Amino acid sequence: MKVLFAIDTLGSGGKERRLTELIKALQGNKYLTVELVVMSNVIHYDEIIKLDLRIHKLIRRTKKDPCVFFRFYNIIKSIGPDIVHCWDSMTAIYVAPACYLLKCKFVNGMVIDSPVKKIFNKHWWRGRLTFPLSDVVVGNSEAGLSAYRVPVRKRALIYNGFNFNRTLNITNKIELRKSLNIETDYVVGMVARFSSMKDYATYFHAACLVLEKRKDVTFLAIGAETDSDAALSLVANTNPLLIKILGERLDVEALINILDIGILATFTEGISNSILEYMAFGKPVVASGGGGNTEIIVNEETGFLLKTGDAITMAGKIELLLSNSDLRRSMGDAGKARVESHFSIARMVNDYIHLYQKLYNPD
Repeated sequence: MKVLFAIDTLGSGGKERRLTELIKALQGNKYLTVELVVMSNVIHYDEIIKLDLRIHKLIRRTKKDPCVFFRFYNIIKSIGPDIVHCWDSMTAIYVAPACYLLKCKFVNGMVIDSPVKKIFNKHWWRGRLTFPLSDVVVGNSEAGLSAYRVPVRKRALIYNGFNFNRTLNITNKIELRKSLNIETDYVVGMVARFSSMKDYATYFHAACLVLEKRKDVTFLAIGAETDSDAALSLVANTNPLLIKILGERLDVEALINILDIGILATFTEGISNSILEYMAFGKPVVASGGGGNTEIIVNEETGFLLKTGDAITMAGKIELLLSNSDLRRSMGDAGKARVESHFSIARMVNDYIHLYQKLYNPD
């Protein structure tokens, strides 16, 4: 069976990490062959480069290049895959017509969030256009599948999986803290791209509220665009020693390892890789309660779920955890156990293989 994956870009985001882990696992399956189409020269995770993987670059000449439809058609026709699996809404738009014309099974994997304001959401409208042409629409959260109103007969839920090999061979905590000039007893961090979907304003507000009462904690912001002018303007008058903006990093696992608490303030979410990473490293989580976050976090057992935009409550939960090492430890242990049992990479890969086999041989 041959599966062709298609993705807009392979940057440093969560969906890109998920595809990377899936392809790495599928490369070892003797019944599957995998190829990849990328619509960008950006490949953040060098694991992909190191694989014996055929990668097709399909670069748009302009933002709305109509030739891409024909180029996708020609690639799919020449490769002859049994299944084409798109990984985002942009590639869904380009791949859907080609699969329909070539009578190729089409797995639409664009449901990775849980939109609230749908009428102005480009992904929502791309879903309306491509779901009718899809054999299966995969979502990584129940919340996302429901928010996009995916037809029940076409739905497939496959949760993100964490590869625990990522916890191995990382930078020593003491060395990393020293390199970042962290001298406080505690470290709190949020790992997320700075975007309209992430609520960094609430996170920074909560950090300032905590720092008004104590100076023994450093707050980190980790992710693409966190060092942008827009992000930096939110912390312009704060102590740069206690609120550190790190931008995009390659050593995310090591950074999570030095945290005492993991934060995710957000407006909408599917299944967050950041939350899975916090929990896999045994860190308690404080997060906004929207979208798929409620499917990962067990409130008051593996962390705390809060109302979006509630900086005061977020600060209170951070203080509670900082002041109670037993609570941090018990929540962290419970979170790690939950990832092992419900969100392992093996479970995710097996679910995808089962989906492909069912499409390839429906009888």
